[in-house]
Amino acid sequence: MRGIFITGTDTGVGKTAVAAALARALRSKGVDVGVMKPVQSGDDDDAAILIEASGTNDAPHIVNQYTFKPPVAPSLAARMAGVEIEPELIKNTCNIIMEQHSRTIIEGAGGIMVPLVERGKKSYLVSDLIVELGLPVIIVARAGLGTVNHTLLTIDHAIGKGIDILGVIVNGYPASPSASEENNPAMIAELSGVPVLAVLPKVDSSLSVYRQLAEHLDVEKILNRRN
Repeated sequence: MRGIFITGTDTGVGKTAVAAALARALRSKGVDVGVMKPVQSGDDDDAAILIEASGTNDAPHIVNQYTFKPPVAPSLAARMAGVEIEPELIKNTCNIIMEQHSRTIIEGAGGIMVPLVERGKKSYLVSDLIVELGLPVIIVARAGLGTVNHTLLTIDHAIGKGIDILGVIVNGYPASPSASEENNPAMIAELSGVPVLAVLPKVDSSLSVYRQLAEHLDVEKILNRRN
């Protein structure tokens, strides 16, 4: 498994924190980790977090090819900026980074069906990039109400596209969960047949979030899902 693609059930579910935590956990095992955030919308510097977590020497403009300030869908952000996202550039860069590292963690933008290039019904989605890269995915999901529906829909779309799903990581699990939060991880696994790889706690944001989450990830369990 040369790489893992991190996608989510929605925006703001903590994909960057999970991707960075996984990169840090792999690094702590002595793995040479590459990272990528091909497209970024909004003011958060996700690429910088991934670079810090992985310790990679890859240049920021390689880790992140497209950055847009408006917190909107990448295709819209690109249109507003007067540019068009080029999937071939992203794929070529991803392949180069994967060749240079033992493992590479690639984080998508928003959810799995977010458009990167608008072409009507033939729009190029995040899931199309995943398919063309030939990578397995980890789906990051919220802990709270509504997450079962969102996660099952994400899983269903991935299966329909022929994407290999390593599992689901539930992020932001509270110290005092509601009945819904307490039962959601098991319900997701039971209804989908896809394993929940980890249930990550809601952590103190005053500290480095990914460093705290890395302590809760069983890297061997994740890697052993595939050779």
